[in-house]
Amino acid sequence: MNADGLLRVTTAFRSRLEAALVASGVPGTVFVGPLDDADASGAVLILFLYRVIPSATLRNREHRVASTGVTPVQVFRNALPLDLFFLVTVGSIPGSSEEAPLRALGFAIQSLQGDPDLTGAGVNHETVHVTLEPLTTEEASRIWALFPTANYRTSVAYLATPVWIDPLLPEAIGAPVVTDILRDGSKPQGALS
Repeated sequence: MNADGLLRVTTAFRSRLEAALVASGVPGTVFVGPLDDADASGAVLILFLYRVIPSATLRNREHRVASTGVTPVQVFRNALPLDLFFLVTVGSIPGSSEEAPLRALGFAIQSLQGDPDLTGAGVNHETVHVTLEPLTTEEASRIWALFPTANYRTSVAYLATPVWIDPLLPEAIGAPVVTDILRDGSKPQGALS
């Protein structure tokens, strides 16, 4: 992906959550951003990207982007693979209990468990795998400490990986080898001295 990989994955993730909202029958929206943002008020689910780290398993690998039929496979040797950690939190709908957002969260978890890959044009025709990430009480407390004015609400964490940030240009492809000759230093037969 390009430099907009974080945005692309977040947008695709939000779209998946919005589809789960429709399936749950709970009317409302998905807010992307901090939990204590004033615009999050009234959202059924809140999606917050709380951590971005280099992918330890892919860090020293090249990124190969599949051919689209017209262009050859692109190879990026200095691409940065990232792991994105998201928090999905039930929203607070003024004047109602947490039941509807909990229902929506259940449908979102079911949707992501049933089809954990974000694919298609939204993620540049690559595959980003989304998995439930267990949070210890200490980790959850640290995240919620970022929002001292927000009341704790039920939350689950997800890991989205890999998200590649590619250099501006792929590596140049060298000319193909046409002839392969092995020479041992002796003169070819019939050669004049």
